[in-house]
Amino acid sequence: MNTLLITGASGGLGQDVVTHLHEQGYHILATVGSGRHVNLFDTLPNVETKEVNVVDETSVNTFLNEHESDSIQAAILLVGGFAMGTIQETDTALLQSMFDVNFLSVFNLVKPLMAKFEKQGKGQFVFIGARPALHANEGKNVVAYALSKTLVFELADIINAQGKSKNITATVIVPSTIDTPTNRTAMPDADPSRWVPASNIAELIGFLLNDTGQMMRETVIKLYNRA
Repeated sequence: MNTLLITGASGGLGQDVVTHLHEQGYHILATVGSGRHVNLFDTLPNVETKEVNVVDETSVNTFLNEHESDSIQAAILLVGGFAMGTIQETDTALLQSMFDVNFLSVFNLVKPLMAKFEKQGKGQFVFIGARPALHANEGKNVVAYALSKTLVFELADIINAQGKSKNITATVIVPSTIDTPTNRTAMPDADPSRWVPASNIAELIGFLLNDTGQMMRETVIKLYNRA
């Protein structure tokens, strides 16, 4: 049974991803940011859930050392955060906060897993990007968020360059607005039918992990629907 590592498992997207991939027959190492969520997947027999602070390098390394003997096919790194703010409204504290939650939460896993994947001779990373990081007109009002997500795209490029001859790949999925309960509450006047259902992102990740998806290289997938 292939093992996947999924961070941000308790989030609106994470729960759909864990459930869908469990249904596909994977063994899943799921990380959550709070102890109150460690029993979230107790009804799913092939999901191991652990509280891990993915922004803290020591916490991540402790967790991975506990699973050193596991062969991990892919890391699906879903932790992230959002904040509004123009250049004038963005201070260093906000920049640091967005850098931590959107980039460090990814890099802290990538660093040790790259070494693990190289030893295995293969491995996949799946990241969640952001449209404001690709289009300055959308990024101008969410500066810290856009800048932190830009680093995710750059990291994916570096992984793909380093992993080109080692069968290691990184894919960035770029949704518009994800249809989650949190987003519906935050934007009650919006039309969620134009958004991207979390279940569809889960299905896309499942495709990326299958034999055909594993052949894809240097991939950025824009999943915008009608938003």
